[in-house]
Amino acid sequence: MTEHLGGAAIPTGFDVPVEPLRRAAHYTGAPGCIAEARAFAARFLQQLRTEWCASVGDRADGELLLMVSELVTNADRHSNGPYILELEGTDSSVVVSVYDSSTALPRRFPKNPERVGRHGLEIVHALAAEVTVERVPVGKRVRAVFSLRRG
Repeated sequence: MTEHLGGAAIPTGFDVPVEPLRRAAHYTGAPGCIAEARAFAARFLQQLRTEWCASVGDRADGELLLMVSELVTNADRHSNGPYILELEGTDSSVVVSVYDSSTALPRRFPKNPERVGRHGLEIVHALAAEVTVERVPVGKRVRAVFSLRRG
């Protein structure tokens, strides 16, 4: 909140979060982990609505959960161990990062409506404003930036 006194703006130090909301969850790959990750992301969005006054419409809500589901499913299927879902958000965007133990980088296949499967990264690229993949000491990280201000 800002008070205005004679043309000067004085920050009062409350009502505005200064750090993005950050949450992380660890998954073993056991049955049900993908559904748990979606539920974790849904709770995160609700917290963004409350703490950041983020305006998240039903469409953006569903698209973000789809993106989380695709990234976690890829980690679940292609790594040899547990994986971590990390979410960082503000009122305008959510950064989704998934860490897994595989060093093999994901492959984005060309669009092909006749192909069965292997559309996960294509979906993520369609939903995200930015997607990056990098190797990290424990395997790899796939990071996708999702804009909450969808057109």
